[in-house]
Amino acid sequence: MRALRLASDLSQGELGEALSVSRQTVNAIETGRYSPSLPLAIKVARFFGRSVEEVFHVDDD
Repeated sequence: MRALRLASDLSQGELGEALSVSRQTVNAIETGRYSPSLPLAIKVARFFGRSVEEVFHVDDD
């Protein structure tokens, strides 16, 4: 998500505002401390014009 945000020239705060979440939530998602809910993941993907799978990757540990 960070790469998409930077490519769109958005700050964490601007993206948070566009998604109706806090800057801290954006930061937590980008650093892997928080996994977004499905509705938020869909909202993020739609915002960037991508599929959820393109934005979020599941690690098979």
